[in-house]
Amino acid sequence: MSEKHKEPRRAELLKQLREEHHETVERTKALLKTQKEIRRQICQATREAPKSVPEIAEATGLPAGDILWYLTAMRKYGDVIETGMCGEYYLYQRVEEAKK
Repeated sequence: MSEKHKEPRRAELLKQLREEHHETVERTKALLKTQKEIRRQICQATREAPKSVPEIAEATGLPAGDILWYLTAMRKYGDVIETGMCGEYYLYQRVEEAKK
């Protein structure tokens, strides 16, 4: 079967999969939207000056454990950096702001 003849079948299979997994796709979209919003809040909180996990948690209203999880991922991907320490806590700041 040529590639041209496979395309309608492939399109039909993809449509069927989207319909079968509609709920999963919608849940995933909602989760990604929530995660993006949390990352935005963390970036906003660290825009003016470096902040510790408790300070970011207070500014965002989110649990410190969640903030630490997000900061770890954001640090891994180069979105935030550690800029020092305040007592026992590391200070985090957006990479763009730290370069200024």
